[in-house]
Amino acid sequence: MAWFKRENPSIRPTDKRDIPEGLWWKCEECGAMLHKKQFEDNFYTCPECSHHFRISPYKYFSILFDSDKYIEFDDNLRSADPLSFTDTKKYPDRVHDTIEKNGKTEACRNAHGKCGGDPLVVSAMDFGFIGGSMGSVVGEKIARAVDKALALNAPLLVISQSGGARMMEGAFSLMQMAKTAAKLTQLSERKLPYISLLTDPTMGGITASFAMLGDINISEPKALIGFAGPRVIRDTIKRDLPEGFQRAEFLLEHGFLDRIISRRDLKNELVTLLGMLKV
Repeated sequence: MAWFKRENPSIRPTDKRDIPEGLWWKCEECGAMLHKKQFEDNFYTCPECSHHFRISPYKYFSILFDSDKYIEFDDNLRSADPLSFTDTKKYPDRVHDTIEKNGKTEACRNAHGKCGGDPLVVSAMDFGFIGGSMGSVVGEKIARAVDKALALNAPLLVISQSGGARMMEGAFSLMQMAKTAAKLTQLSERKLPYISLLTDPTMGGITASFAMLGDINISEPKALIGFAGPRVIRDTIKRDLPEGFQRAEFLLEHGFLDRIISRRDLKNELVTLLGMLKV
């Protein structure tokens, strides 16, 4: 039974990079009107309230890699349908429709290049593909990102942006939690740094596996981070929850994160952290 497959030549991704249409965007947090150039120059954050918009893996690659030069790898893996799953539509149809609609071909992209002059491997998730959910392809891509880091003797950065496991793959999706966690031990054995960046949102099985296993766990401001949603937790424990308890600032205060870093400072901070972790 196949968990994932090579690219179907009949499905050709358009490789869109989420470039905003039009000249103006409205901040979804404070309502400020943002000019496209101003928005891009500010690393897709609001200059008025510092709200961090969700961005694609390609934008993270452009921010992190020197001179926007990088090599993407394992981009030809596609979701299979191990359970012949159907809800409101068949799973293969849902994948195909997502690719046709926005050009995104999976919920994870891998690339390697130079960051601050030193090699770095980045595995970045994408909420725009079925909610950034982790299926077999995402687990496999993160595992292969570890392999690439080992081959290049380079640090690994994983950027999480996900609603959790992909229900259409059932237990195959949940297996990726153990797979990715076990794979990361190989970096530890080689004393290669693993930094986890949690962005909005990082939920479910992602939080319960690789997202919280970094040598250093960092987050963007106000990112939603947790396992179950607040309503589920409240209904389970029958108690009111602290305000903002699943936001990055609350988690930092209670020891679940090491740092909160604005996207504007991300590359410089990352270079500093990796310099400290060199052996």
